[in-house]
Amino acid sequence: MSEPRPRSVACIVAGVHRDCAVADAACAGRFTYNGITLELGLEPDWLSAGVADDKEWGIECGKFYYGLDLAHAFRETGEPRYLAAWERLVLSWIRRVPVGADPSHVAGRRIQNWIYAWDVFASAPAFAGLSSGTAATIAASLAAQVSDLRGRLTPERNHRTLELYALFVAALAFPGLDPGLLEFAVTALAENLATDVLPDGVHRERSTHYHMIALRTFVGVCENARRFGLTLPDGYDARLARACDFALHCHRPDGGIPALSDADGGSYLDVLERAAELLGRPDLLWSSTAGQRGVPPAECSTDFPLGGYFVQRSGWGTNGTPFRDQRFLLFDCGPLGDGSHGHYDSLNVEIAAGGAPLVVDPGRYTYAETGENWRRWFRGTAAHNTICVDGLDQTPYARGAAKGPVAQATFLGRRHAAGLDILSGEVRSPCYEAVHNRRIVFVAGEYWLLEDRVEGERPHRYDLRFHLSPAAWQRTRLTVGPQHATVRAPGLALLVAPGHAARLETGWVAESYGVRRRAPVVSVAVDGVTAATFTTLVVPLAANQAPPVFEVRRHDGATVAVVRGTSCDAIGWRPAAGPLRVGPLAVEAAAAWVRQSPDSTVVASGVCDAVPAAAVLECAAP
Repeated sequence: MSEPRPRSVACIVAGVHRDCAVADAACAGRFTYNGITLELGLEPDWLSAGVADDKEWGIECGKFYYGLDLAHAFRETGEPRYLAAWERLVLSWIRRVPVGADPSHVAGRRIQNWIYAWDVFASAPAFAGLSSGTAATIAASLAAQVSDLRGRLTPERNHRTLELYALFVAALAFPGLDPGLLEFAVTALAENLATDVLPDGVHRERSTHYHMIALRTFVGVCENARRFGLTLPDGYDARLARACDFALHCHRPDGGIPALSDADGGSYLDVLERAAELLGRPDLLWSSTAGQRGVPPAECSTDFPLGGYFVQRSGWGTNGTPFRDQRFLLFDCGPLGDGSHGHYDSLNVEIAAGGAPLVVDPGRYTYAETGENWRRWFRGTAAHNTICVDGLDQTPYARGAAKGPVAQATFLGRRHAAGLDILSGEVRSPCYEAVHNRRIVFVAGEYWLLEDRVEGERPHRYDLRFHLSPAAWQRTRLTVGPQHATVRAPGLALLVAPGHAARLETGWVAESYGVRRRAPVVSVAVDGVTAATFTTLVVPLAANQAPPVFEVRRHDGATVAVVRGTSCDAIGWRPAAGPLRVGPLAVEAAAAWVRQSPDSTVVASGVCDAVPAAAVLECAAP
């Protein structure tokens, strides 16, 4: 009788796990996760392996991703030690760990990764078979794990998705495993896609990272369905396409994603490239290849109102600025995500330009809540680019999901005119009565003005905070003048008016789980006031460029900012249409701007929500 062997399935993570250094370390019984390396040997004590203060280390080790690195190294080199190491590790797990001993989502990942690795080993030129009896042992263990997993699937959301995908992969790889397994998995995966991806395309957990993890799985279903001639349920491709829309727009121009709402950073352009081919989407191909192939997306500034994300982007590389150097802002103005992933970060922004993130979300770092409780720091309001009131979080801190009332963010709308794109939102907290309103004004696709108004019924301390990237650590300067504070960091000038209480603090950014790096935090605080207004100019600048001159005036409910650099811009706005004067332009409108050359010639202008028949009252020399 021939030995069992899996049918070849499309591996959705193959490109992520091709590290020969990881394979060499695994051959020595050495494993690194979350910035920590442990020596476990080739027959680890799996039930106790890990880090006492954070169970995530042991969880990651039990998923067997390193098996893919071992298989890749074997295929590339033909060295038998890589196959021998994988066999010993897998057989050791089978001997030592009872089926069902670990969380169901971990079992789901392990099932996939054993099948993926086995397939790569078996298709390698040097493969001459597994050692005697090993194939049958692994196949029997997989059958037992699949049966156990089907009986204890997570009821909903991401863990259920990846567990169902494990059943899907197992049913494809071993068609005799369970006659009804494939149909069950396909139907349930389609149901989870329809349930978990909101109609606007954002995953219900509202985490950029977990959105991409789920999307990669749903794209894998589509790819394997085509490979095996399966028909997916009606509506699958349409909802998948919406999820791809958010993935396209939430990637920064440099190819990474903002680490919003319990996220790691990283890039998922490979997922977009797969989806582009499967769905016939040349716009996804353009984004995934930085404009080398495909066609540019139709929209630069896009709303995802159910997910609570709003994007401003200067272009897609067709406006004279290279693709990676485009300006980008993502505004978080929506509900906490389902489950326990939500951070207390309403009205948070991430800003990128010049091929790099400039104002960043610090990420998640850890799920452990022992010791200094870094989980709480990374989740808290002060760790995000918004206003912190009295040092409190917007939502009371809780382990896991929120246990009571939560902050409510409301998107107040988007206004658009030539050279202007304006986003507005507010947040109300159960922890204090003060209301924070933020307006984001994107001017000429070049720079941003952020107006933050916060008002309560009693005196408070209001702390406006901006977290810069680790690249800015020990490379950031702060000066405080009579009108505003000026921060210079690599690629960035940030000017805040008023800025008399501005200071730099030490912060942290975790681009991957368990690894944090120092980064500067800009804090501008006022104390003992009922209301405060901050106006911030965020300008991407090269190191040899001087910051612009920045002035802010407020009168009769209107704000007018003047930005003087190589040209002179005047930008004004008010809560609703009314009298507004910006430079030589006087209008009845909600917002307007004018750009003048050094000789005072008007070279560009735009007006939002002008009063009909009374838009321009006058346009004269200033």
